[in-house]
Amino acid sequence: MHLVDLSIGQQLMVVLTATLASIGAAAIPSAGVVMLMVVLSSVGLNPAWIGIILPVDRILDMMRTVVNVTGDATVSTIVDKTTKLEEPTE
Repeated sequence: MHLVDLSIGQQLMVVLTATLASIGAAAIPSAGVVMLMVVLSSVGLNPAWIGIILPVDRILDMMRTVVNVTGDATVSTIVDKTTKLEEPTE
């Protein structure tokens, strides 16, 4: 939309920064917006351009939350079922 071409180095920086930023962001509501500002700044782009995605980010944020909660609940259930000690029978 802004007609900015990123070099291969900048594209790799976006991938690296986004991957590192996403590690702790899943549990925080709307953290994707803040993380995207960090990613844009890392390659010298204007963080105000994030306004382009704000109208749809809330819906995407809710989907990310559903995936995060479902994944956490699934892993908790699997760990619970595999680590239960059996009651000794007499």
